[in-house]
Amino acid sequence: MKAIQTVGVAGAGAMGRGIAQIAAQAGLRVKLFDTNPAALNSARDALTNTWAMLASKGKMTAEQAHEALGKLYLIDEIEDLSDCDLVIEAIIERLEVKQPFFQQLESVVSAQCMLVSNTSSLSITAIAAVCQRPERVAGYHFFNPVPLMKVVEVIDGLRTDPEVGDALMALSVRMGHKPVRAKDMPGFIVNHAGRGMNTEGLRVVQENVTDFATVDGIMREQAGFKMGPFELMDLTGLDVSHAVMESIYHQFYEEPRFRPSPIGAVRVAGGLYGRKSQGGFYAYTDGQKQPVLESAPPTLSGPAKVWVSAANPFGHARAVELLKRLGAKIQGGHIPDVDSLIIVTPFGEDVSTAVFKQQLDAARTVGLDTLHDFEHTRRRTLMVSPATHPQYQEKAHAIFGVDNVRVSVVLDSAGFVAQRIVAMIVNVACDIAQQDIATPQDIDLAVSLGLGYPKGPLGLGDALGAQHILEILRNMQSVTGDPRYRPSLWLQRRVQLGLSLLST
Repeated sequence: MKAIQTVGVAGAGAMGRGIAQIAAQAGLRVKLFDTNPAALNSARDALTNTWAMLASKGKMTAEQAHEALGKLYLIDEIEDLSDCDLVIEAIIERLEVKQPFFQQLESVVSAQCMLVSNTSSLSITAIAAVCQRPERVAGYHFFNPVPLMKVVEVIDGLRTDPEVGDALMALSVRMGHKPVRAKDMPGFIVNHAGRGMNTEGLRVVQENVTDFATVDGIMREQAGFKMGPFELMDLTGLDVSHAVMESIYHQFYEEPRFRPSPIGAVRVAGGLYGRKSQGGFYAYTDGQKQPVLESAPPTLSGPAKVWVSAANPFGHARAVELLKRLGAKIQGGHIPDVDSLIIVTPFGEDVSTAVFKQQLDAARTVGLDTLHDFEHTRRRTLMVSPATHPQYQEKAHAIFGVDNVRVSVVLDSAGFVAQRIVAMIVNVACDIAQQDIATPQDIDLAVSLGLGYPKGPLGLGDALGAQHILEILRNMQSVTGDPRYRPSLWLQRRVQLGLSLLST
């Protein structure tokens, strides 16, 4: 494979500019192509300013900035791409536009030139199908903003020469990015894996379990994510996020795990996209998200006696340890006293199911999510059934908030909030591994860098206990009857064999 020295970038939008920037900074000769002269001029001005700013901040020297600018050539005639070793397409995300563009490229470039698409969702095999030499066509999916998002997906179509992918992997490293290799499947790695959090977060709200802000608070402060699903969708734009949800759902032939929510469709129809429209799931002023106020927890009046169900030994141990630390009076024995607050700690079940199975007093029973270690969380989640008496709900809220840690009280939900969202994140990633779309290591690397999760999803499953994730999913499927929660065979088999989710 010929060494890559001259790179063509087709499309001078945000993605094209970003790719051109890192390529020029890596010492490559870059030809930025667009048929719109205004877009080219805007890209040149933006990149000039970017390099000047980086030099002023000491991120690069003035000489390096000057050299990078000298590597950039603006062209508005496709024939000027003829001497490129590689052309990266970053134009409109429509197959009917990309296919004829690749045919046009083939009539211009040399036989040795590699042709790659920055598509985020379209089939590489389909793009290559109209080409005379489909073996030189691959996917090369960067994330916006390209210079800051240090991961890139290298996608092999069904007819892609492996040497093309190998060359792209090496080029990625040269440009300062971490490459991951993926097969040509809908959503590749990151957009595929991202269905776990966003679709399940929407499902939680659709079921009237709680509101958008509470879901986000739980995912940030209990599960340890940088952003919750609704903050993330507001940031990326719901018009983009919902379109991806629908695309992947249909491309996988209505796979229940990826089922979108009508909440998204209604808000898109109303133009509530997020930050870009100054309104989404949150209100924005001058681009800044406006805070959502939480009510103060109730005050505990007098001593409270608490009985903790032992039906889930893991949850029981964590709940008892926490209650002791909070100074609560814990009642022992197998049966709760008639005046005790009853705490259940189910994995994947709701309070109603726990009450029914354990024959407990529904009026006094409150659920506590114990999946995440209380030592490392800044929020706790309680769950109540339709029969829970307000007196006992308030009592539980006061007890678990006595040390000023935030407490969220949600309505009955199979899997609370964090449990069900995290379980779906892990399960979707397990299924990506099961389909051999990418290696477990590449899945975790791509998702942690591309989506900003605290760990890669498979590593997260290992850290929380894959057996707990499996139990949550099985119980959620049993309670709801919904096949979206069926466990991946990758997860099931590794739990049965005592293996890491990262093992092949």
